[in-house]
Amino acid sequence: MKILFSEHKSDYVNYIFPYAIWAIPEKGETPAQIFAQGFLPASRELDRFYMTRHIRIDLKKFSRSSENRRILRKGDDIAFKLLKREEFDYTDEWREFCKYYADIKFGKDVMSYPRLESLFNSKIINHILLFTDTKKDKDIGIVTLYFEEKNLAYYYYSFYDLSYYRRNLGMFMMTSAVDYFSKLGFEHIYLGTCYSRNALYKTQFSGCQFFNGFRWSENLKELKFMVQREQNVVDRHLLETDEYLEKFYDGNLQNVLKEAIYSFKIDEK
Repeated sequence: MKILFSEHKSDYVNYIFPYAIWAIPEKGETPAQIFAQGFLPASRELDRFYMTRHIRIDLKKFSRSSENRRILRKGDDIAFKLLKREEFDYTDEWREFCKYYADIKFGKDVMSYPRLESLFNSKIINHILLFTDTKKDKDIGIVTLYFEEKNLAYYYYSFYDLSYYRRNLGMFMMTSAVDYFSKLGFEHIYLGTCYSRNALYKTQFSGCQFFNGFRWSENLKELKFMVQREQNVVDRHLLETDEYLEKFYDGNLQNVLKEAIYSFKIDEK
């Protein structure tokens, strides 16, 4: 992959000169390989990715916790099935269903009708998980997925019937997906970004890891430190923050370097 650094607004007072890090796939590379390097898709055509703090579950380490089992029991009469995208009939009813959900969850017209149309016709979705209330014989939710067999499942957008909030339907759908792909023998399922307390629900699975900018970490105290840090005034880079280094890397940048997954050699030509 090619790496590009796209400049963002500078903070000259504190000598913070931020760049967004992009990955551009090269011939023969798969999205799974790029996800593994700490990137998520920045384009629905999977031709550009951006480095971000995001969550994945190492499914070899996953087993149902008591909380996972509690959530799954709430959906005893909810079934789901995996469909290829072309097998899913994106009807006008589903279009309105998804638009209503998006307006409530994300804000009015944040996800427009054209954006929904493009979502369901892009490379980033190749499968759908369809959830059905078997007692009412009623479809109540979908999860849009990208996956590469046995390597990666990416839990992208979910849309569901908000009247099922007492049954934690959203959490039931995510827990079902994690459990399902674990049983299928997949290596990882990716659950999206985590920059706020509201996103920490994604961490309630054994085998949880997050990308911290230089490695995949399983230390959820480290993640919570980073989330909390965002609530305060930030006037220095993370690796210049003594408290962070002391708490998680014994105050020694060399320990960070030992863990870092990236190493670049300078071309001497």
